[in-house]
Amino acid sequence: MTTDPLPLIGVIGPTASGKSTKAIELALELDGEVISVDSRQVYIGLDIGTEKISKEEMLGVPHHLIDVLDPREVYSAGDLVRDAEKLIADIRARGKRPILAGGTHFYFDALLYGLPEGTPRNEELRKDLEARSLPELMEEVERLDPRRASRLDPQNKRRIVRALEIIYDKGSVPERERTEPKHEIIWEICNPERDVLRERIVARLQSAFDRGLIEEVRTVRAHVGDERLNELGLEYKIIGEYLRDERSETSLLPSLSSKLWHYARHQRNWLRTLAT
Repeated sequence: MTTDPLPLIGVIGPTASGKSTKAIELALELDGEVISVDSRQVYIGLDIGTEKISKEEMLGVPHHLIDVLDPREVYSAGDLVRDAEKLIADIRARGKRPILAGGTHFYFDALLYGLPEGTPRNEELRKDLEARSLPELMEEVERLDPRRASRLDPQNKRRIVRALEIIYDKGSVPERERTEPKHEIIWEICNPERDVLRERIVARLQSAFDRGLIEEVRTVRAHVGDERLNELGLEYKIIGEYLRDERSETSLLPSLSSKLWHYARHQRNWLRTLAT
């Protein structure tokens, strides 16, 4: 690990835990700028579904890697590492403090420890895997490579498929070569009590529906199509099913609340790895 003159601040926590607010508080206190470490807020037009912070809510704090890419394109962990490294150097060069905030923990891992060793794409295998259900794929990863399964977003089919490509080729997803983080980082963990977090998830989701989430998903769907919509996260996938008459409107809130709580539990598990 390098000795950084201005250590990074990493604001992390499960969905609805208050990361954006905490990052702004720290930026104002430490003369910092925020780098979003979020796999979806990078996309233009995914505003309500990703709880993207507004210009007014930023309180004048510069935010980076928000609204930079058309959602028809794919932004990878490698893209994040490339862009974040440039931003970190630029922010430090101006005497400011880089503050990384977001819930995509795989991106944090990639930035600090490097990307895991890959394997060439196998299009025939990929086609077969993508035809299988998400629970079936996740169960396969858990059976073959429990360590990698514990670090995967169980709702991100694209990354689960990629993990299985590597597992079938190498037996498991190789550990990263780097064992010490590339950057010195101070963690600011937002992790409310279990019951408080569940209430926040439901309240925030209800607010999203009230603010027009269904119409946003309708617009995004028209722009990207159903296949890509399913890759843009739970809110877009589940509401997409409603728009295709595959589920009722009354099922949306309870289904999404349950699935987002499951995802939040997965994020909380990742936080425990910081202490190991």
